[in-house]
Amino acid sequence: MKADRVGVDIPVYDLSLIRDLWEGRVKKYKQRQKKEEERISKSALARVNQQWQYRIACRKLKSAEVTALQCYLDRSTNSELHILHNDNNDNDSENKKFIFELNGDKWMKLPEDLQFMTYLKEWHIHGTKIREIPTYIEAFVDLRVLDVPKNGLTKLPVEIGKLISLRELNVNYNKLMSIPAELGECENLERLEMTANRNLSELPFELSNLKKLKHLDIAENQFATIPICVLRMESLKCLDISNNRLKDLPEDIDRLEALETLFLHKNDVRYVPMSMTNLVHLKMMVISADELYSIPSQLVDSPDIKLIRLYDNPINVPDEDMNMDAEAQDEHEKEFMKTYIETLQDRDTQPMYTTKVSLSCLL
Repeated sequence: MKADRVGVDIPVYDLSLIRDLWEGRVKKYKQRQKKEEERISKSALARVNQQWQYRIACRKLKSAEVTALQCYLDRSTNSELHILHNDNNDNDSENKKFIFELNGDKWMKLPEDLQFMTYLKEWHIHGTKIREIPTYIEAFVDLRVLDVPKNGLTKLPVEIGKLISLRELNVNYNKLMSIPAELGECENLERLEMTANRNLSELPFELSNLKKLKHLDIAENQFATIPICVLRMESLKCLDISNNRLKDLPEDIDRLEALETLFLHKNDVRYVPMSMTNLVHLKMMVISADELYSIPSQLVDSPDIKLIRLYDNPINVPDEDMNMDAEAQDEHEKEFMKTYIETLQDRDTQPMYTTKVSLSCLL
């Protein structure tokens, strides 16, 4: 008996129609995805949520996990604010810092999002037109470096005293006329630079609380004497008070027992007190000698002290040089002195010509 053949109907489609159908679906999916991404990127709520989630995460995560999170955020909108991670091969997690950088005179004010980034440990703001530091800086309790030179700052907020972790403060080449007494509450401060604020002539006594300060630069200002608070900074190793209005040094300058380097040049100091010989750690002193008539022989003869006495010899210079920007000229002088002194510090003994240096050009 012959078996009946069963017929099966097989539908036949045009493959081009199937391909067009799927390509259309993929295109619509990509369009929806693109619109969603645009909506999220324009949403302020998403940015705020990301910032708060980041702040919460930084408090809870370990160092390696924080690093991974930062790498992710570097690809997000926060990268527009130049938030950088400072890679350090040192195993000590304390050396890994989050840094905020802002440069250029196009900036008139700080980005609004900055106030939420209290996890930052360093601010570097250079050459902007920002005239003041915001009061919300008091929330940055982990801030270690505040580097804000050449911004035309006219004052520092009293809230700066809340920065208990601050190690370095640089306000060089601004327009400060006074320093808030609250700065003395930053007891962990180790380096303080206030060069060329021009009208700065005194420091509050409260700065004597800066017992850990090792480097103080108050050059190119209007100080007529070394401030009393400075003489009470017992850990101070380097003091630059050059290019001020000093004529004499205090008799109790030997209170600076840890002092190693003292810059006094471009002042009219006439007399160096005998108490200076009590500074047993002193290794270098730079002083203008045009008006100097008395200096202890122990300082001159000591093989352990590099004493540099400068004699300014101004000569006639072209008019175009006289029009040089004062700030640029001051920077040039400072760079010259730094380079010159570094060459001396590398020497084991004091060469004869370092005891008297006659400059043949207008610095």
